[in-house]
Amino acid sequence: MTTLRVMDTEERAVSKRQLGLLLALVGIVGFVAVLLIDVVNVGRQGGIGPAQRLALALMAATAILGLTLISRGDAPA
Repeated sequence: MTTLRVMDTEERAVSKRQLGLLLALVGIVGFVAVLLIDVVNVGRQGGIGPAQRLALALMAATAILGLTLISRGDAPA
């Protein structure tokens, strides 16, 4: 007979550090991706528009939130 081990929620929970690393990575990669959109469209004039500015602000906020969570340790998020 096999016994199934029930996982405790603490064992499978994402830690604040892991969530912070993920958010920081998404924010930084997203920020760079939005900037690269402007580089790829070299022939287009006007620079960074309002939608790109909003996206840059959201990606920067995501990265900052992630960086603050990294220092919170291994407690469940």
